[in-house]
Amino acid sequence: MASLPKPEELLKINYTPPRTGWMDTPVNFRRGTYLYGAKPKNLEAVGLPNPREWAPEDEDWKLPENWQEIILEGLRERLGRFRSLQIFMDACVRCGACADKCHFFIGTGDPKNMPVLRAELLRSVYRKDFTTAGRLLSKLFGARELTIDVLKEWYYYYFQCTECRRCSIFCPFGIDTAEITMIARELLNLVGCNIDWIAAPVANCYRTGNHVGIEPHAFKDMVEFCVDEIENITGIRVEPTFNRKGAEILFIAPSGDVFADPGTYTLMGYLMLFHEIGLDYTFSTYASEGGNFGMFTSHEMMKRLNAKMYAEAKRLGVKWILGGECGHMWRVINQYMDTMNGPADFLEEPVSPITGTKFENAKSTKMVHIVEFTADLIRHNKIKLDPSRNDHLKVTFHDSCNPARAMGLFEEPRYIIKNVCRNFYEMPENTIREQTFCCGSGAGLNSDEYMEMRMRGGFPRANAVKYVRDKYGVNLLACICAVDRAVFPALMSYWVPGVEVAGVHELVGNALVMTGEKPRETNLRGEPLPVKEKEENGGE
Repeated sequence: MASLPKPEELLKINYTPPRTGWMDTPVNFRRGTYLYGAKPKNLEAVGLPNPREWAPEDEDWKLPENWQEIILEGLRERLGRFRSLQIFMDACVRCGACADKCHFFIGTGDPKNMPVLRAELLRSVYRKDFTTAGRLLSKLFGARELTIDVLKEWYYYYFQCTECRRCSIFCPFGIDTAEITMIARELLNLVGCNIDWIAAPVANCYRTGNHVGIEPHAFKDMVEFCVDEIENITGIRVEPTFNRKGAEILFIAPSGDVFADPGTYTLMGYLMLFHEIGLDYTFSTYASEGGNFGMFTSHEMMKRLNAKMYAEAKRLGVKWILGGECGHMWRVINQYMDTMNGPADFLEEPVSPITGTKFENAKSTKMVHIVEFTADLIRHNKIKLDPSRNDHLKVTFHDSCNPARAMGLFEEPRYIIKNVCRNFYEMPENTIREQTFCCGSGAGLNSDEYMEMRMRGGFPRANAVKYVRDKYGVNLLACICAVDRAVFPALMSYWVPGVEVAGVHELVGNALVMTGEKPRETNLRGEPLPVKEKEENGGE
């Protein structure tokens, strides 16, 4: 891990533009602000080109001899395949409406992290090679040659974008800069310039079904460890099944909920809820991951990794799929599934077996988000909740970028939280819902060597949390994304000490009153439950 400056040092952000023009300002690969290159074994595992040992700070990146031709032909092919890309290349008038909306620009002051200028990194090459004015007028028209310095600039800045799409909601033309980043990363992949924090999870997921490379028996062992913990807390033995053919529902969680705290407490909440309502579900030890790092690699890789969930649903003969609290899993499902792998006509349109609610929004994908499912249970009074068990918590909610901006899941998680907690406070209006700030580490940027940039990129979100901590005493940040649960603890510890992080279903598990449970003494983390007012007054 690169040495991390103190918070007061990172706050000295210089927004003064450099003296040189953006095309003439070189990239400085300084430790803490870039990610390590992909290892050859991970590129080889999924058939990506040009696997070799290399490092971004090297002068020689060991590119193929015809690397420029490969990239320009790749851009040409994508311009023909994606009509939106052609529009995004031509429509921007550089009005700057998006300029100050990116968390990385706010946290660094670097003009090339303005979405409009980050897009220009690719657009300038497009103009030179694909427009008449660019070929004739070159730099006067904002066009430039594709050189090794340009390629290095792409690598540096397109991996300083979390594809969160916040900038897109402010663009008067609807340009989706995240889509431009996705294409730029695809082009980099054509010559083997990926980062290892993306390439390794993709290789793992392709090999074992989850990002962390855990084999089926270890996946099963970890779920059963959570089962033991639940029994210790509640006295009830929940009984999940694995690879069971004929179950009504296939449940798929992100691997972060199975293998890393605080996600494991969210998994315990799922298991407790499913037991209490008698849900007929099963896990798959092959499709043991809902997340999709293919989204940060290429459209083809995204399609490959998404396919495993539907292949397993078909093999196991389930009716439909229920998905856990994940981010990029849901953007892929909601925005790409139908044209990549679907529609999933071999599955049934999802209907809650408990309430009878038909989830019409999942008519094509046949996959329902867990917060939709749980909110529906609460609305129909199908579970008993004791929100006083969360009285020690003052909660705020982070709208995770993909479920929020890509799905519109704004009210369901808030509805759940308000039913399982009695102390809920919103962050400022321009930092939530559609305008939510990113965690600063999405799209495969949550690596340790990138810690300084993660703290810079996460600063706007942390600043909004600090506001509600200082005003209301908030001590818990809830979210519905496994990446958020993985990266927020470090961000909160750095910028907002004293604020913990949890998934929404951890709070559900705390509040859930299970039939036949023993008196609860602790929450899912093993911490003593808050003493009720009656007990404080000696039972009077």
